[in-house]
This record gives sequence, C-alpha cells and structure tokens, in this order.
Amino acid sequence: MIELTTGAIFLMSSLYGNGQMENSTVNIPAPVTIEAATTIDSSTATSTKAMEAYLRQEFAETPLLVDIARCESSFRQYDKDGNIVRGRVNNADIGVMQINEMYHDKTAVKLGIDLHTLEGNVAYAKHLYAEQGSQPWISSSKCWSADQVAMGTK
Repeated sequence: MIELTTGAIFLMSSLYGNGQMENSTVNIPAPVTIEAATTIDSSTATSTKAMEAYLRQEFAETPLLVDIARCESSFRQYDKDGNIVRGRVNNADIGVMQINEMYHDKTAVKLGIDLHTLEGNVAYAKHLYAEQGSQPWISSSKCWSADQVAMGTK
C-alpha cells in the first residue's frame, strides 16, 4: 500500500509540479480510491474472486487476458499452501498466466520481472501479449476462444 501511495504522490507531483506557482490556482483531482477487491496481498492471493477483480483491472485494455487466466489457472497464482501454481501438462508453466519458465525466464529477468510474483506474472503476460498476441496461450484456446464467441467479441 505504501508503494501505491508513494507512486500516486510521485505521479501527481510530476503532473502538477511542486505546488509552488506564483499567482495561480491549480485544481488537483481527488485521489483515486482502489477497492479492496482489486488489491491483492498474501492473504487474498488464493481467492479466485479477488484475483479475478484484480485481473479485470490490470487487463482492462486486453480483456482476453482475463479469459486466458481463467482457462489457464482458474485465476490462481498460488495454491492453498502458498506454492506457485504450476501447469498440469507442463510443470514449467507457472502462475496465474501460466508463463513457461523454460522459454521466458531469461527475458523476464532482463526486463526486471519476477515471474514467480503475481505482479511479475501479470506484467510479463502484458509484455508477451504485446509481442505475440494470444499465440503463447494457444493450447488453451478452445476454452477462451469459446468464451469470446459466446460473448460476441470474436
């Protein structure tokens, strides 16, 4: 939460300066409140409802990734014991987005991303989607593609 507050203060100061302006008034918008359901910590990281809400916020620009997360991991980054969720077919697939460590860990490290954290798994999924679209998750496409057709978005 401290990081979120510090980030918001930094963003506001970079947009509006240090607030010391001569003979002018600046209207600074009220701080944005993030609902508790969209905040994930270790105690709620195994809640699929909280995870889905978090992913819907994170992937607002790419909602297909929410469907992919549901199909790949059932919205789970960690299991009930706190261990990272691994793929049933391929044990190298990890986390909520089932990013394959064997193929993507070196690139993730170069980008400063830790695939084993929720934030890192989501950040790398955004990077991967920007680079390759939905191709990396093609093996689960029968699941998420059907969702897109049913919702009329495909």
